[in-house]
Amino acid sequence: MHDRPTEETERRRQAAAGTARRVPLPSSSRMFASYLCDTERLLDVQRRDTALRDALDLPRIAVALADPQLRCTGEQAKKWCQEWIRPPGAEREAQGLDCERLSSIISERVAQLAASESVPMRALRRLQLRRHARTSPRGFAARTAEGLPAREVETAGMSTALLTAARRWYARSACHDPTVQANLARLAVLR
Repeated sequence: MHDRPTEETERRRQAAAGTARRVPLPSSSRMFASYLCDTERLLDVQRRDTALRDALDLPRIAVALADPQLRCTGEQAKKWCQEWIRPPGAEREAQGLDCERLSSIISERVAQLAASESVPMRALRRLQLRRHARTSPRGFAARTAEGLPAREVETAGMSTALLTAARRWYARSACHDPTVQANLARLAVLR
């Protein structure tokens, strides 16, 4: 009679341990973090067009990483932009940029890029090349966009908005998503 509570207790403990193992632990990707830091550095050294190109790839990379076949459609990329570029309740960013207008411009450009290919191979390859990058030094501070022409301010603003959205996406969603983590691991070992 005394054995029954012990067996029941053991079953509960094993069941609890089994459910604890199913919850994915947060993960960080040096490859993804390096991609973001490299794009910020491009902004800092005033290579804004190259930074914007890399930043515009972020929604397609995010959508592809969340798909088991690494596919991305224009509509999915547009939806990602609408969900992640503008945080809920924010009408303006700290820099005074109109997030809604910026989000719609970015969404359209990303959708056009995504319509050209179902698997964003160039974007994923640029991400993959970051897999052996060294860890970025701490304390990196980007320069401000004061005194720049309007076109360059908009380019820097779009890049910054995409970088912020990608960080938010990774921290809140991707680091817990087994598909994203499996795809990042797959990219890290592919040559």
